[in-house]
Amino acid sequence: MSAPQPATVPSEHVVESIGLGKDYGRIRAVEGIDMAVRHGEFFGFLGPNGAGKTTMIHMLTTLIRPSRGSALVAGHDVVEEPLAVRKNVGLVFQETSLDGELSAEENLRLSGRLYGLERADLTRRIDEVLELFELQARRHDRVRTFSGGMRRLVDLARGILHRPTVLFLDEPTLGLDPVNRQRVWGFLERLAHEERMTLFLTTHYLEEAEPCDRVVIVNHGRVVAKGTPDELKRELGGQESIEVVVGEPDETLLADIARLTGLDPRPTENGLVLSVDSAEAVLSSLLPLIGTRIESVSVRSPTLDDVFVAVTTGAGGAQ
Repeated sequence: MSAPQPATVPSEHVVESIGLGKDYGRIRAVEGIDMAVRHGEFFGFLGPNGAGKTTMIHMLTTLIRPSRGSALVAGHDVVEEPLAVRKNVGLVFQETSLDGELSAEENLRLSGRLYGLERADLTRRIDEVLELFELQARRHDRVRTFSGGMRRLVDLARGILHRPTVLFLDEPTLGLDPVNRQRVWGFLERLAHEERMTLFLTTHYLEEAEPCDRVVIVNHGRVVAKGTPDELKRELGGQESIEVVVGEPDETLLADIARLTGLDPRPTENGLVLSVDSAEAVLSSLLPLIGTRIESVSVRSPTLDDVFVAVTTGAGGAQ
């Protein structure tokens, strides 16, 4: 009789990669990324155009084979167990892949059959996702008659129809107007916080990543920063900004501000800006100039945009 095997302790991570990279000939699209995403986490994977975001998602969802490294998704190796990985993931592409000649319900039914869902279970799930995304009234309409925002909602409904362990979202609001972006985003936050679904998001809109539990920022296929949005803003966006509006900044004014504050002001389109650890003391130093040579002063806390610019333009960040 063989000895009993020790119980397997499930990993706290639903996505794990070690040195995962991809080459296209001599071009290294992804250098080699170490990353871990926890179960139920809202995870942001950010970077400029060409940073390797889509390539990373395609490797993790088995659409392309890595050139090096390894990755597990829902406990399954993306190279050795691609079918098991695909059963556990949902994917919303940058561009819709819906059939415009089919109705919303028909698109969902086709997807469900491809995932092997039983007829009764599939019908129930279609009803659930149509209700979740408020599409019941258009369920029998051809998708080609839908607006871009409504098509994106059908994409999301299809992505979660089989109840994936992790939903990958590659620029899910790309090309949408602000109203539809906000609508889609509301549903994503609901999936993350009410349904506790693991979301893996890439986006160009940095404000959309603010609700993420953690983010990774990549540039040229490498990780340049990672942490919670607040951690990154403290460590990399760091300082508050004092924005000073002046009529016509001149060298004398710049010298006076530098003398009063001990800081080097940077010219902007409307005046100048000061980066500070704490705005309170600096504002009191500027009081003699406000209302005379300075039109107005405002304080702005750092955002993910500030962090993004800092770490992708060589101003900061580390592996």
